[in-house]
Amino acid sequence: MTVTYDYTGKVVLVTGGTKGIGAGIATAFATAGAEVIVCARHDPPPPVPPPSPPPRSAATGVRFVRADVRDADDLERLFSGLDRLDVVVNNAGGSPYAPLEGTSPRLHARIVELNLIAPLLVAQRAYPLLAASGGSVVMIGSSSGVRPSPGTSAYGAAKAGLHQLANCLAAEWAPGVRVNTVIVGLAATEDSLDHYGGKDVGSAVPAGRMATPADVASVCLWLAAPGYVTGAQVHVHGGGEIPAWQNLASDDIS
Repeated sequence: MTVTYDYTGKVVLVTGGTKGIGAGIATAFATAGAEVIVCARHDPPPPVPPPSPPPRSAATGVRFVRADVRDADDLERLFSGLDRLDVVVNNAGGSPYAPLEGTSPRLHARIVELNLIAPLLVAQRAYPLLAASGGSVVMIGSSSGVRPSPGTSAYGAAKAGLHQLANCLAAEWAPGVRVNTVIVGLAATEDSLDHYGGKDVGSAVPAGRMATPADVASVCLWLAAPGYVTGAQVHVHGGGEIPAWQNLASDDIS
């Protein structure tokens, strides 16, 4: 059974929405009829020409605004043009491989700023519009925030903070504005092969594959729709990650 959503007349903001998971989320909301604004620090990549004739489900209505969500002036410019806002998806984030030893304090500070402080500031700036529309915030979290994240400690700590931020805002802003979190596990995007050392790590997932942007987007569509759910954390990780000890243990260990 296919679940469909109608976001006609709704305005949705997706931060970091020009590629990867963010682009998948933006496309899903636009296909459901929403007016979608995406922002990022850099212009989006050139679109891939659609097949002819274009598919009936092809998304339209996505508008790009260049903005760095860590910059207060950029946020003011981004929101000053909005008269209505129904959904904010705080997706912008990420981190390079950055072991704590030997890397600069500034790098770690910027990682925390992008993955925790920026979503807080976006949500804060969006709140009056969301309160007026009875809207919602969806935070895009990470499994790195709920299990050890060696080599990306600042990122893991920031995502753990993001999860708690969503819990706090859900309580602070209820019942007018709902706030929920999608905790994403290993995900397949255009950058995932490089991120995982050129390997397809889907075999580490019980479901047998990594999550796709569409998998994440479908949960965002549900959480953003009017309803009772707030303060929830939905894990989109295909069952988690198979622990390494299972590959090391002998078959006769009970």
